[in-house]
Amino acid sequence: MAVEATATELVKVVTLLGAAVVAVPLFKRLGLGAVLGYLAAGLAIGPFGLRLFTDPQAILHTAELGVVMFLFVIGLEMRPSHLWNLRRAIFGLGSLQVVVCGLLLTGVGLAFGFGLAVSFVSAMGFVLTSTAIVMQLLGERGDVATPRGQRIVAILLFEDLLIVPLLALVAFLAPPDAGAAPATLAARGMGAAVAAGALAALVAAGVWLLNPMFRILARAKAREVMTAAALLVVLGAALLMQLGGLSMALGAFLAGVLLSESSFRHQLEADIEPFRGLLLGLFFLGVGMSLDLAQVAHNAPLIVAGVLAMMVVKALCIYGVARLAHSSHADALDRAVLMAQGGEFAFVLFGAALAARVIDPATNAHMTAIVVLSMALTPLAVLAHKRWGPRAPASLEGTEAPQDERGSVLLIGFGRFGQIASQHLLAQGLEITIIDNDPQVTRDATEFGFKVFYGDGTRADVLHAAGAHHARAILVCIDDKDAATRIVEHAKRACPHARMLVRAYDRRHAVALVTAGADFQIRETFESGMALGHAASLALGATPDEADAISAEIRRRDAERLALEVNGDLFAGRALILGNAKKPAAPPEAPPPVE
Repeated sequence: MAVEATATELVKVVTLLGAAVVAVPLFKRLGLGAVLGYLAAGLAIGPFGLRLFTDPQAILHTAELGVVMFLFVIGLEMRPSHLWNLRRAIFGLGSLQVVVCGLLLTGVGLAFGFGLAVSFVSAMGFVLTSTAIVMQLLGERGDVATPRGQRIVAILLFEDLLIVPLLALVAFLAPPDAGAAPATLAARGMGAAVAAGALAALVAAGVWLLNPMFRILARAKAREVMTAAALLVVLGAALLMQLGGLSMALGAFLAGVLLSESSFRHQLEADIEPFRGLLLGLFFLGVGMSLDLAQVAHNAPLIVAGVLAMMVVKALCIYGVARLAHSSHADALDRAVLMAQGGEFAFVLFGAALAARVIDPATNAHMTAIVVLSMALTPLAVLAHKRWGPRAPASLEGTEAPQDERGSVLLIGFGRFGQIASQHLLAQGLEITIIDNDPQVTRDATEFGFKVFYGDGTRADVLHAAGAHHARAILVCIDDKDAATRIVEHAKRACPHARMLVRAYDRRHAVALVTAGADFQIRETFESGMALGHAASLALGATPDEADAISAEIRRRDAERLALEVNGDLFAGRALILGNAKKPAAPPEAPPPVE
């Protein structure tokens, strides 16, 4: 019997994995995204599809840990100082969006003929956006760390905090029960005290316990124990918050924040990532299984009208609040499309309202179907917006444009190449002006003590504002070939006194740069390839003098070849190379590299 039970459970696990492995790549190939793939797979194998699973709620309860781990990883990226900087977005923008959406969605419920209490609970359930879906979609497009992504994360955090007072409100809205009021009031006070104690215990553990524990485990050099400790921290924080009557996801997020400045945070993120991805996928599968097609078909007019009304009204509210907070039209529309659905905490709120007899079973079933459908429609709405909606411009928040700078060196492009090149100049104590056309680069550089201005180096006015006419040297370190060539052409005309030192992509680009007037160019892979080849010669038995001689000969031939290509005499250049290769004293000539 035990063997049969184990085999049955194993079949379920294999079925879940198989459904995900088949559906997700297929939907991503079709351009529909991973979330919709999981939802469709869950619907197909669930109780309202092939009936391979009959209890989606059991899967959802387990899979909620995926959301918990996702919030822990987000917390690891948010240092306390950064979180403090987001306080206005969390409590200001978050509360404004919740209040406006709650009022208008309650009005939608009243328009559908429901009572005030039922309309309010249904509305607030729909206000609580799906953290899992929004964070997954933000992660897929790489927007979690951007300013607009951070505002969305802040609103989601506020909504997670909101579940606690909403559950208390449901208790107040419950039908009166004489004789139980004093006990209920005392229980509420005790619940608030327990929640505060749980929060205090988590913060104390994060400050005084976690880092010493990880240092001890790291000295033990047992990788599997470190993984177990990472899971212990996440699940322990979630359990502590749940025992305190708070959100498990909130507990995991706070644990991540407390460890965000720890030297172990990258290791923790790597250990948690596989579990997070699997459990989050399982959560979406469970949501797909929860969609009761029979219920939808039986009450199609009400449910379809409810989904459309709730999503449209919520989207309009979010758009209006975003515009009121001075977001651009494109940013506001993007946020409205992304957050127009109900979320997983709606199920918790509706369950509590059903237990307290605030809503009846039929309303609970209808609202659950509306929330699940809205979650399923969100990836499609995001896809449609991506294809046909306006493109949101890069946010310039936290950036500064150059204004009549006077550094002796102008460095354009502060990626990996530019950062390395700048070290030599800084070591000399030279005054450098740095510009980059990626707003995120300018923001990230500030964290490491660099002052990087936002600006497009291909524009003559930007070059002038950045002080190109005062610079003794201009370093062009960007990875866009055409833009680099245009910068050289503009700067050479406007600032002929400045030395132009440029990063080249390949040999052809190097020829174009020399023709445009660059004083010095270096192909981005040439020196690293030369260094590797020199090390290989030494490793294979050459003496240092022999390795240096080979490198010098290769450099000489490369310079000759480049000079001939600049002069348009490539055929003669190849003849010269072959002639050199026949000399006994010279190392053998390799074919010219194809770049």
